[in-house]
Amino acid sequence: MSDLAELAQQLRVDAVRCSEVAGSGHPTSSLSAAHLMAVLFARHLRYDFDHPGEPGNDRLIFSKGHASPLLYALYKAAGAISDDELVTYRALGSRLEGHPTPRLPWVDVATGALGLGLPMGVGLALTGKMLDRLPYRTWVLCGDSELAEGSNWEAFEHAGHERLDKLVAIIDVNRLGQRGPTRLEWRTDEYAARIGAFGWDTIEIDGHDLSQIDEALRAAGSKGRPTAILARTIKGGGVEAVADKEGKHGKPVSDARAAIVELGGARNIGVRVAKPTYTAPPHRFGHAVPYEPPRYEKGDDVATRDAFGAALAALGHARPDVVGLDAEVADSTRMQLFADEHPDRFFQFYIAEQQMLAAAIGMQARGWIPYAATFAAFLTRGYDIIRMAAIGRADLRLVGSHAGVAIGEDGPSQMGLEDIAAFRAVHSSTVLHPCDANQTAALVAEMGDRSGISYLRTCRGVNPVIYGPDEEFVIGGSRILRSSSNDAVSLIGAGVTVHEALRAADDLEREGVRARVIDLYSLKPVDAFTVRAAARETGCLITIEDHWPEGGLGDAVFDVFAGGTPPPALIKLAVRDLPGSAEPEEQLSTAGIDSAAIAGTVRSYLAERAVTRD
Repeated sequence: MSDLAELAQQLRVDAVRCSEVAGSGHPTSSLSAAHLMAVLFARHLRYDFDHPGEPGNDRLIFSKGHASPLLYALYKAAGAISDDELVTYRALGSRLEGHPTPRLPWVDVATGALGLGLPMGVGLALTGKMLDRLPYRTWVLCGDSELAEGSNWEAFEHAGHERLDKLVAIIDVNRLGQRGPTRLEWRTDEYAARIGAFGWDTIEIDGHDLSQIDEALRAAGSKGRPTAILARTIKGGGVEAVADKEGKHGKPVSDARAAIVELGGARNIGVRVAKPTYTAPPHRFGHAVPYEPPRYEKGDDVATRDAFGAALAALGHARPDVVGLDAEVADSTRMQLFADEHPDRFFQFYIAEQQMLAAAIGMQARGWIPYAATFAAFLTRGYDIIRMAAIGRADLRLVGSHAGVAIGEDGPSQMGLEDIAAFRAVHSSTVLHPCDANQTAALVAEMGDRSGISYLRTCRGVNPVIYGPDEEFVIGGSRILRSSSNDAVSLIGAGVTVHEALRAADDLEREGVRARVIDLYSLKPVDAFTVRAAARETGCLITIEDHWPEGGLGDAVFDVFAGGTPPPALIKLAVRDLPGSAEPEEQLSTAGIDSAAIAGTVRSYLAERAVTRD
């Protein structure tokens, strides 16, 4: 074991070195886990660093992403990066960021927000078992502090339910968190009891005893269940000045030179990580064929959620890499249509939205195309995971149904009224809100090849189909549904408010007032050309949205004029008061976003303009 002991000390030295050069970092959190990772890399990990895309590679996630100095020290020992690159840690332009991201080809998912690595590991383990159907293992290094996060317990429960025997959580129980001791400190027996209750095999060890570590890693998965290795360690271990001392978290060691001497000095040990022995290609579910979307006739009454379900089922036939994820509302979102036709590619996460979203990140890391759906309101439960997905450059397709007050009697707890704002704020996101069934079917397919985080907002109630089944819709586009050279205003809506705007325009036309109607189905990116043209030609834009006024459709339109283009008159109709329970039509009327409210706003604007001119 002497070679492993020397490797562990080298990892500790390099963690101290790169944090010292950066002037920041978390060396104490790296020092505690060095022995664990030394044994994993030298004896148990199966990974071809020259070919990170090799399907048979094991997956390694540092859920305690702040221990990135240790991860990068491991990459150096494995020959993946040089010592010169190691000391660029946290520097501008360096791949070695403060927390690991897929800018490095050996990192599958971004971590740093604690409690996310294990649920993403569940997604990778599910992928290996159910989709790729390959025997690679998923190793997740967790901290003990992050076990307070509910997302981890969703992961423990789901992994146990699915008997993911290729999933191993290595838990660094070093007793100290950021501000002091953790809840259970070194009581690994209490952690074991809780995790074991979810159907996991648990192994308690001394996390600095190389023989115990080796034996535990060897035994992992042998009982046909996921394994949690609970390793008692010392935070800052090996350096007396910081070992098991409070107030040292997130800071370089105060005297790095003395610490390096205490650890035995710098070394240049290489570790030969074994390559995977099983190199078969991943499983595939047939071959790609042309997409044949469901077809709806103009005038039919269809809910966009119904069209989503039918379209995704059709896309599943066209694209064997598409998978569906649900959080026990598939009957409502209509994801059940996909589940019925593609049961081998459908995953039920029950009411665990965080685990569902994290699993989708894991699945896309292996090249699958996940669509995850729930109520728009419930996606906010996993917003941190969505934010981290964007940081990790993940490609996700998310669908939120039951959006807005138009859902009716269920009341505000079920109404997504902040979802557009939330998703518009996500880096490089796409936000779509179709108003009819054929448009929905087209956009579901468009999302399939879209990079980044794509969000499709669907509605519970039925609305008339206004577009033909052969019409094309592109992301970043819009549709002008009414226009003339005499338009007095432009009405801009999305989803249900498009239909209200059309009714308002018809009512106004009977009074001799012409109104342009724009279906702004793409809210990010937005069709700035059409919006600016409407502003220039009509002089007034009235936006109508079934959403809070902050951050939604109205703000998307207003942002078009933020770059210096002179703005027109801008009027925003949105949900401003907290709704209660009522029928859908009553909800729209009470919120002031139905056709009568829209027409009244136009009349008031024209009357005020007439007075101003006089």
